[in-house]
Amino acid sequence: MAANQRRIDARAFICHSQRTLAGIKLPKMPRRSFRVGRSRTGLGLFATRPIRKRARIAEYKGRLLTTKAAEKVEARGNRYLYEINSRWTIDGTPRSNLARYGNHSCNPNAETTIVKRRVFIYALRAIEPGEEITYDYGVDYLKNVIGRSNCQCGRCRRRRARKARERRALHKRRQARLAGKSKRARKR
Repeated sequence: MAANQRRIDARAFICHSQRTLAGIKLPKMPRRSFRVGRSRTGLGLFATRPIRKRARIAEYKGRLLTTKAAEKVEARGNRYLYEINSRWTIDGTPRSNLARYGNHSCNPNAETTIVKRRVFIYALRAIEPGEEITYDYGVDYLKNVIGRSNCQCGRCRRRRARKARERRALHKRRQARLAGKSKRARKR
């Protein structure tokens, strides 16, 4: 080994579950019960392990904005705003805010709870691993931003598919009825 090269101790770069910092033991970080992954509507939260009913899943984090400031930010195209009350809104734009990836569903498995200007997501029922974590964004967001006909939750997709099947069946019945009438008209 040359004189100008130093040896690097690789053990300093290995991640350990518990590290000591000047003799103080740091606690383990709790393992998240979800991951961010590709969903039907873009990115979404997916359970990585079973989540119990009423368990806290995540916190919706971000800057606290006044309603006036939130309206300005919304006019510029920000879509990650969570209105706490008539005075305060959370700007969930930072990517470190993993709760922003929770998608809308008309039949959700989680709900949001506001506690002293903080927003938490809790499970409404037991959530299985691999299942997407969704909550209801509310009627205003659904009508004004998503649009009722553009909702991609499972419930709305099934409803649209059922209506499309009914329309096709009705169209088929009408065609058969018209074909039957034209045959009878030709026989006369």
